[in-house]
Amino acid sequence: MFKGSMVALITPMDAQGEVDDQALARLIDFHVEAGTDAIVAVGTTGESATLGEAEHCAVIARSVELAAGRVAIIAGTGANSTAEAIRLTRCARDAGADAALLVTPYYNKPTQQGLIAHYRAVAAGVDIPQILYNVPGRTACDLLPETTAELAQVDNIVGVKDATGDLARLDTLRALCGPDFGLYSGDDATGCEFMLRGGDGVISVTANVAPRLMAEMCRAALAGQRDAALALNERLDGLHHKLFVESNPIPVKWAMTEMGLAQRGIRLPLTWLSESLQDEVRAAMVRAGAI
Repeated sequence: MFKGSMVALITPMDAQGEVDDQALARLIDFHVEAGTDAIVAVGTTGESATLGEAEHCAVIARSVELAAGRVAIIAGTGANSTAEAIRLTRCARDAGADAALLVTPYYNKPTQQGLIAHYRAVAAGVDIPQILYNVPGRTACDLLPETTAELAQVDNIVGVKDATGDLARLDTLRALCGPDFGLYSGDDATGCEFMLRGGDGVISVTANVAPRLMAEMCRAALAGQRDAALALNERLDGLHHKLFVESNPIPVKWAMTEMGLAQRGIRLPLTWLSESLQDEVRAAMVRAGAI
């Protein structure tokens, strides 16, 4: 089971919006050195919605190559087309990724039975550990705990990333899915408490900017060291909130350029962080010791 601090990595780009391979290498080294437990390549924060299918597969493969076994790579392979999700997940398997993360199909609003059929089809079609991903605020689709529990019975569906921020779901999911099913927060603001209450880790935007501090906080929380975890999380709290002052990954990509780790590159329809918000994000970075 994956545990701890798992970064939802940005896909670094140049000023023309092309993937920056040198920056990708720097970022993966940065996370290995900081103690990040796993890297999610080409998820929501990695601008999966604007990468073409071949390009998406290429970034996953390159991330696996650059990681070279030093850190687990979880590939974002979700899509609102089941056939596309299967193709992307096969790319991840063939590239040697450790697991795939599959967001619920967005925009087309499937029923719960549709979600079960979708995820069962991907799991049957590709022999790789798979993590479900529920973020209804972005997808207009809510993967209910009872549906998750049914899918948890599939051998290669090994966990769920829950980005609802609803901590009451954690107990329900654990009771329904059992102790061996991975439960991961997808909401940085509640991630510390999620782990203190029995969750297994956080798939984090904040970890892009403050990976070492995030890894330390996760270790403390998973060890049940409440006071230590909360003290560390207090330093991260500004980032948990300010990295969402505009749509993710707009603020975090700006932050990575401030740290000298990426160029000013993002793809339309996303735009660069508004100048009026930059001081807020910078102050949160200072508080977390990122700059």
